[in-house]
Formats: sequence, C-alpha cells, structure tokens
Amino acid sequence: MNPVRRTLILATLAATALAACGKSETQTAVVPLEISQGTSCALDGMLLADYPGPKAQIHYAGQAEPDFFCDTMEMFNIYLNPEQVRAVHGLFVQDMGKADWDDPRDHWIDAKNAFYVHGSKRHGSMGPTIASFALENDAVKFAADYGGKVYRFADITRDMVVLDGGAIHDSNM
Repeated sequence: MNPVRRTLILATLAATALAACGKSETQTAVVPLEISQGTSCALDGMLLADYPGPKAQIHYAGQAEPDFFCDTMEMFNIYLNPEQVRAVHGLFVQDMGKADWDDPRDHWIDAKNAFYVHGSKRHGSMGPTIASFALENDAVKFAADYGGKVYRFADITRDMVVLDGGAIHDSNM
C-alpha cells in the first residue's frame, strides 16, 4: 500500500475514533416540568401548590422525574450538600420577576443562570427563602422593596441555606 495513502487512512480512522470519544449516547435536553396540584416536595412531602414563594426542581441522571422542592432553600441545601453524589442534569427555579409570589406557576429558568436575593422579608414554604430571578434588575428591585442582597448561583453557600425556617434565630420560642 502506498505510504501516503496508508497515512491518510490512519489519520481518517484516528479522527473518527476521537470524534466518537467525545460523544456519548444521544442526550436529550433537560426541560423543567410544571407542578400540578398533587406535586409534592422530595424532602418532606408537602404539596408545592399550597405554599408561596419560588419552587425548584433537580433533574438527576437516570431518574425519569425530577425531585421537586417547595422552596429554593431546600434545593440549594440538597445541591450544596457534600454527600450529594448523584449526577445532576438540570436545576430549575421560578423567575419571581414574572411569577406570582403567592401562587407561583410556570416561569421556570435555569438555576445556574439566575440571580438570587437572600435575606429578604418575603417568606416561602418554611420561612425565610431565597428569591430567584431571570433578570438582575428584577432581583435588585426586589431587594430594594423587601431587603436582602443579590447573589449569583455560585455565590450561594451552605451556611446561607440552613433548613431551620429561621427558628434558630427566633427569640420568642
């Protein structure tokens, strides 16, 4: 066989093999699912539709349905937990710049691209929550109206998402 032709064939085979290495099985895009009247929280079984404030969902690899959370605090607490070893394929929160705080429906956004307000006077299902927004301007306006500070996803830390509902700081108990 001609050495040039042989080199060309080997180069083609190598390129094909490398291209195949970068591809896995066909992966479909992860899209958020809407909550229904019967959608319950993965942590405590509470019905999401019964409570105010932003909801969240985590889509795990190998799991057909996402885990839903009646509060963004719960989603962050689970996601930031160091024992969390399941592969996450999608994180979604509601855009509270569009959703009704008291009866949030639809308006799902990618959690990692959202803006968050931590420390506001607005409460979610279990007390203090982290409000989620698609637009920074909406988050800034919310913080001006209800208090709190604006953060990006990567800036939310474990100590900000304690699931005590604020009870640990309640001196009236």
